[in-house]
Formats: sequence, structure tokens, C-alpha cells
Amino acid sequence: MSLLLRRPPGREAYPGDVFYLHSRLLERAAKMNDAHGGGSLTALPVIETQAGDVSAYIPTNVISITDGQIFLETELFYKGIRPAINVGLSVSRVGSAAQTKAMKQVHSCKQRSIAFSEHPL
Repeated sequence: MSLLLRRPPGREAYPGDVFYLHSRLLERAAKMNDAHGGGSLTALPVIETQAGDVSAYIPTNVISITDGQIFLETELFYKGIRPAINVGLSVSRVGSAAQTKAMKQVHSCKQRSIAFSEHPL
């Protein structure tokens, strides 16, 4: 890909500035000026991994830029668990900051229960 764009290659032959490009795209999704009311907009980037590999370059870039991720697994879906969310790999950097103390306690208990259960539902 780097050679096609005539840029020096970085990790996995992607251009060296691909992290900058990802962050710029996500920042653009929330750029609201005061003349139009200001405010914010939530961007939900969707990344498809190959064989569930979240350590590949593109997924790790997007994960590091966003405030968390919801990791969906096809195996859970085929087992009838819907939504097929892998709670062990899913992360929220904002969640606890937006929860009351009671919500945090319930969430913590439920998350541990689901994470250590073979059949969460």
C-alpha cells in the first residue's frame, strides 16, 4: 500500500502516517463549530479483523484512538449468544466515569460473572 501511495512503508507495509490519518478521520467526525450549534458527534468505527486478530496494525491503531471497543465474536453468535459480545476483550474507558456507585457495583459483579462463565446466558 505504501508503494502505491509513494510513501515510505511503516509497520505491515502500511504508510507511516496511517495512525495520523485514522485519528484525523475520527476527529473530523466530531468537529462541530459554534455557528452551527456546537456539540459533539459520536463516531462508531467498525473494524473487521482477520481470524479475530485484534493485535493487527489497523485494529490496534483504532483501539488506541477510541474510548473503547465492543468485540463481537462469530463463535458466540453461532452458540446463540446475542449480542455476541466478548466481555473479556471489550473495553470502555468512559463507562465507570459515567456510572453511579450502584451501577458500578452491579456492572462489576455482572461482568465478572459473564467473563468467568462458559455459558454466560
